[in-house]
Amino acid sequence: MNDVVIIGAGPAGLSAAIYASRRGMKTIVIGKKLSEQVVGAPQIKNYPGIEAISGVELVQKMEEQARNFGAEIIYDEVLSIRKEGSEFFVAAKEKKYEGKSVILAIGKGPKHLGIPSEERFQGKGIFYCDICDAPLMKNKVTAVVGGGDSALDAALYLSTLAKKVYLIHRRDKLRGCETTVEKIKEKKNVEMVFDSVVEEFAGEKFLQSVKIKNVKTGGQKELKVDGVFVEVGHEVKSDFVKDLVKLDEQKQIVVNQNCETFYPNTEKTRPGIFAAGDATSSVFKQIVISSGEGAKAGLQAYSYVMKKGMTTDRSAGYGK
Repeated sequence: MNDVVIIGAGPAGLSAAIYASRRGMKTIVIGKKLSEQVVGAPQIKNYPGIEAISGVELVQKMEEQARNFGAEIIYDEVLSIRKEGSEFFVAAKEKKYEGKSVILAIGKGPKHLGIPSEERFQGKGIFYCDICDAPLMKNKVTAVVGGGDSALDAALYLSTLAKKVYLIHRRDKLRGCETTVEKIKEKKNVEMVFDSVVEEFAGEKFLQSVKIKNVKTGGQKELKVDGVFVEVGHEVKSDFVKDLVKLDEQKQIVVNQNCETFYPNTEKTRPGIFAAGDATSSVFKQIVISSGEGAKAGLQAYSYVMKKGMTTDRSAGYGK
């Protein structure tokens, strides 16, 4: 039996794991993979005490630290959580887990376009992380969907690798940083496709083309591409806990200052379930804040288990 089951392997989840396992709690972290948002950051310069570090390196260091304190980290996708008596039962794709407390640190995931053919080509030509997958497009033709900073950064990076990059945006003007916009305009292998939306992805085993529609004229055309990077923002994918904890209008998990959650549609706190990081109603979304909230949630889970008398061997615990 685990003392705490942490859902999410980003800064919040890994920080929670560090603090919980240091207290001697039997800790398990379940995440589909390391945080895409953080891993996708080429350089982080606002994490206290570290002048500059890549997102990949920062998360890997957190993971290593959590493991060194005894936390178990498993890559799997959680499908549901239910409570029976004083125990929580967490069902993932590969296995089921039990815990005395739960920390929700699910972060935010990339938004999808919601096109039926999109799911078919995920990982087979449709990608959501340019840092992770852009190297696959070396000397190939690719497209980026979006007009904000993440889309511009992806297009700029891809322009250094791909033979040609289409930048598809539903409006007639890009919304990102003006400096980046100017850099994009200087790239001869980047073609702007304004006032357009993706209607369909096509191909056989792998993506071969994208069909787009001009929102002003209604005209349609097909672009032959080897890959498409969807960069239209992020969202909290919290549907699997909507009947477990209270969510706000943005599907964020509502928490109080102690990282405690609430029963759905009530102001009554939900014992044993805590939440931290970008998936919560916390106003600011920063790595350092997620890390701090994760630490707080880990300590709250420890206090909850101790108060309930659901103790295990804590001989490995470390004071502060």
